[in-house]
Amino acid sequence: MHFAPIPQMRLLVVCLFIASALTAGQKADKAEHVGGTVAGLPRGAGVIDLTSPRQFVFRTDSADLKIPYDRVNLLEYGQQVDRRYAMAIVISPLLLLSKKRQHFLTIGFADQTGAQQALVLKVDKRNVRTVLASLEARTGRKVEFQDIEARKAGKG
Repeated sequence: MHFAPIPQMRLLVVCLFIASALTAGQKADKAEHVGGTVAGLPRGAGVIDLTSPRQFVFRTDSADLKIPYDRVNLLEYGQQVDRRYAMAIVISPLLLLSKKRQHFLTIGFADQTGAQQALVLKVDKRNVRTVLASLEARTGRKVEFQDIEARKAGKG
């Protein structure tokens, strides 16, 4: 008996490749809502979904915020560096030398009534470039960087 494992394996590899390519654009990026003016949106963990060609979506366990791209009028990115003083006092003075960069994205937009709103998200550093590039492409707006370090991190 002769089996034909090679063509079956190729078919399996092709199917896996196509499936991964189709789901790659649907990946949601983790983020945390830390502030802004949007009423009813709880602070805390959520995901950014940039797969829609018409609107930005931020999902939490209890609410979804959808912002049409044509209503976005500000994209701003910045970093905040925190030194870990409390941990240094308790654990080790060497922690005073370590820095933790936090990556913040601010989205300014007009709501359905025309009122200006702002959404401030803390974005995972591994995803920040992808999120910024996607938002620039979808909104047609350039990201404003708060400082030189933010520009380096956002543009790479």
